[in-house]
Amino acid sequence: MHKIILTLVLSLVPALALAAGNTTNDSFSQAKRMLERQVYHDHRVTLYCGAEFNAQRRVTLPAGFTAAAHEKRATKIEWEHAVPAENFGRAFPEWRDGHPECVNRNGTPFKGRHCTEKVNMEYRHMQADMYNLFPAIGSVNAVRSNKQYSALPGSESAFGSCPAKVDGNRFEPPDRAKGQVARAALYMADSYPKYRLSRQQQQLFEAWDKMFPVDAWECTRVKRIEALQGNANARVKQPCQQAELW
Repeated sequence: MHKIILTLVLSLVPALALAAGNTTNDSFSQAKRMLERQVYHDHRVTLYCGAEFNAQRRVTLPAGFTAAAHEKRATKIEWEHAVPAENFGRAFPEWRDGHPECVNRNGTPFKGRHCTEKVNMEYRHMQADMYNLFPAIGSVNAVRSNKQYSALPGSESAFGSCPAKVDGNRFEPPDRAKGQVARAALYMADSYPKYRLSRQQQQLFEAWDKMFPVDAWECTRVKRIEALQGNANARVKQPCQQAELW
């Protein structure tokens, strides 16, 4: 009887509430290598601008692409956290306050990303979660930084023919990327107690998720990551299965 009741209770709990994050790889460097060699090896295309890149991470910039800042970084791809590392990192005390083990050779204490990465395994797993990592033109990654995703209907493209928009501390990705970044952010919020979305961001991502559904590549990407990382991303897997793309 107890087993039947438990089964009924679990059946009422949304599958997304049972999500689990990355627990297998705590190396950001290794995550990037796996993405390059085992996930994107036959689909070397950047997230925001759709630019192609080769095995040496050199970018073929789209015609009309411009970069008013960080021009030198436009020649290579970088692996961007859709949810910026700072957005979940500042939830850790080591990021905010440091740690006794975070002291450099001169005896000066440090904090922030380097300290958290040094001493906190949970943070390292979040930082290396491949579901949250995407290839981006370096100059776009630099400008985007940790700006908040937003809808910016009155703004012009910040990168010429690549229709990514910037307004102060806000960033609107091109339509081609909105569904993917939304599902990445929703997955991170589902999977890690340290990361929480504001109501405004939750509503924006839920809207983008519906407006820009999964395609064949996103489903292939997530299937490959699941095989490498070991945990499922239900925010993508479920709609892929429903669309018979899994």
